[in-house]
Amino acid sequence: MIRTADKCEVWAIDEEKVSRTRQHLLPDEVFTVLAETFGALADSNRAKILYSLAEEELCVCDIACVVAISDSAVSQHLRILRTLHLVKQRREGRMMYYSLSDDHIRQLLEVCLEHTKHP
Repeated sequence: MIRTADKCEVWAIDEEKVSRTRQHLLPDEVFTVLAETFGALADSNRAKILYSLAEEELCVCDIACVVAISDSAVSQHLRILRTLHLVKQRREGRMMYYSLSDDHIRQLLEVCLEHTKHP
């Protein structure tokens, strides 16, 4: 039998812990959205876009310059971020401006970035 450091050496289930933990689980749909949100952050360009928007509202042209990708690529990334309600948009004349949807997104970025600093 092959043993690995990340597995129990003995198969023994604590029914009480399993039951308590299962009771606290949220509906599957919530975890699907959570996974999609982290999936959106898994792309470095989208992460840069969100980080940039945490500083200030930017138009698509500005985002393209900051992230150093084409405006069409920015638009595709923003569509994903909008669908997940991570960013919001507003039109001013012929310009489209983007910002974070709410402070939760800023907090999510801060927590994730803080986590990356830990060894």
